[in-house]
Amino acid sequence: MDSLKKKKINPFPTSTTQTTIANMCKEEQTCTNPSCFFCTMKEPEPSLRRVAIANIFKEMPFTDHQDQVLVLSGLWHVAMTHPDDPEFPSLGIFKCMANLIYKGINDRNWLLKDQNIYIPYYAAHVIGSYTMNKVEFTEIAVQQGVIPPLMELLRGKISWVEQRVAIRALGHLASYEKTFEAVAKYEEEVIKLAMKLACTCLEVVYVNFVGVKNINKRVKYHCDLLTRGIGDSEMEDRKGEEWASQLQCWCLYLLNCFACKERSLSLICKQDFLGKLCGMWGGLMNHSSPAWVGLVRILCYSKDGRKYIAESKEIIENICNLSRSSDDWQYMGIDCLLLLLNDQNTRYKVFEIIALFVIDLVELGSLGDRPNLGETITKALLLDYKQSKVKFRNQKVQKALQDVWNLKVERRKKEKLMSEEKLEEKRVLVCLIKQEANHRFWLGEIEEALAKYTEALDLCPLKSRKERMVLYSNRAQCHLLLRDPDCAISDSTRALCLATPANSHSKSLWRRSQAYDMKGLAKESLMDCIMFINGCIKSGVTKRVKIPYYAARMISKQMDATWLFTAARSKTTSSQARKVKESDGDYECDNDEQQRGEMMGVMIENKDFLSGLSTIIEEPLLVKEVNRRKVERARRRSKKAVIARSM
Repeated sequence: MDSLKKKKINPFPTSTTQTTIANMCKEEQTCTNPSCFFCTMKEPEPSLRRVAIANIFKEMPFTDHQDQVLVLSGLWHVAMTHPDDPEFPSLGIFKCMANLIYKGINDRNWLLKDQNIYIPYYAAHVIGSYTMNKVEFTEIAVQQGVIPPLMELLRGKISWVEQRVAIRALGHLASYEKTFEAVAKYEEEVIKLAMKLACTCLEVVYVNFVGVKNINKRVKYHCDLLTRGIGDSEMEDRKGEEWASQLQCWCLYLLNCFACKERSLSLICKQDFLGKLCGMWGGLMNHSSPAWVGLVRILCYSKDGRKYIAESKEIIENICNLSRSSDDWQYMGIDCLLLLLNDQNTRYKVFEIIALFVIDLVELGSLGDRPNLGETITKALLLDYKQSKVKFRNQKVQKALQDVWNLKVERRKKEKLMSEEKLEEKRVLVCLIKQEANHRFWLGEIEEALAKYTEALDLCPLKSRKERMVLYSNRAQCHLLLRDPDCAISDSTRALCLATPANSHSKSLWRRSQAYDMKGLAKESLMDCIMFINGCIKSGVTKRVKIPYYAARMISKQMDATWLFTAARSKTTSSQARKVKESDGDYECDNDEQQRGEMMGVMIENKDFLSGLSTIIEEPLLVKEVNRRKVERARRRSKKAVIARSM
């Protein structure tokens, strides 16, 4: 790659990326090339045009025209915009792309000539786009030999940019029953390469691109591909993060294709890889991919996979945290836990950990397309209830089971037998106790208030979901003030389960975000804070509702902590510091704070509230730009005022 950095490459041909080949064909130009692709596309007779295009695809890998990259760029654009069009796949485009990839790998002089460096990337991307939706296209692609050259790119014969499109294409080919075996011929190597790339790609992209602050030292054609030749360094960083996330998620997708067929589970489920897998969440730059939890859920569908997952304490804890979050993939975490609990071979291995988490979810209603999810969780917890109570000596687990039994069985039976008058009396009594609890809270008697909220919850009828939601949320605030984040998370989660729809109670979201922050769980804290801000926006009476400064500060903090390259940056910085220390030199770390702020807007956009933020925030979201006088006034507020606001 050093030679690529030194060689000057012409600017990216932006005109071809913003128009279709049809528009290119309208340009009236005098062309002396008898096999010009663009001239051929002007041919009005379909049969003649098809014959000419087929000949061009055959000859293209063996010719060396300077405008060849323009043709590939145009083919890439057509493949991206019309991936289901059968014309080019039927005329030999896959064979052409495979040969061009081979040419780029084997003929380095040709690769570095003119703009040919772009061609292997485009060729692999064309293959991946045409094999995305149509199984008949994947069969043609395999028959025309696309897998061996894609494997060469996956092995890293050029760079991470080509690895990204190669693994995307291989993932599409492996996802179809008819072409899976063609990829599986390389099964062990494919899985090992995908696992290695998933673990290392973020560091590779950071070290070789995003972390290179001198933009003149970045590989030029990488910059051009990322920005289509028209972006600045800020766009390069954003796209670099997006592509790195996609590369990692496509690695996991390829592993999914083998895991769902229960192939090579012993390779995929190595404990070292499973430990690293938890950090592969995709980030907000790739919010459409379930990333690590998608693979874990696939593994949990098989008996052997559940066995491996149950042996990884780190995986189990991460699934539990996910199940009590407002992440889009919360339901997947719950699915995994239910699969483990309902399997007698794994139930008792994981029960002591899982039970203490899922007890907070037993009153969950519908979540997405899953109705009465809380009832399903309750049944899984109380399966062989008497045996479970005897089996576990852990008093917390025993108490958790007893609480579920009392809440979902005993109290339900009792309240069914109660008259409506009796239930109304209980509601009135609960209201009085709640008022007393609020009064003690205002006085700063937090422990006394907590006890009163607990008393009210014990009496409150199960049907009074809204009242119980408020009681749980208020009790969570007490736990926060008493510096007990675990109990605060538990009560906030119960309140959010009682909300309609689930995870929509703003105060509980903010309280749980704070509690997760106290525990150092940045991703979970960030997700709750984003949902909290969503609630602020949607409930705003005017168009210029301001985001609370404390929420802005929390997001700023967690965005930096959850940045996709945080670990890579830390590792690189530590390595540089060690080198400097050994040489007794001076070392100054790069300041990424400004970059985090610039990338923040794009990342938040993927949680669907950037449009609201841009219209209602008078100042940028970062804490440094929040009005200092407001912050100072907030710090000087009395404890009583702070408590009043939280209630």
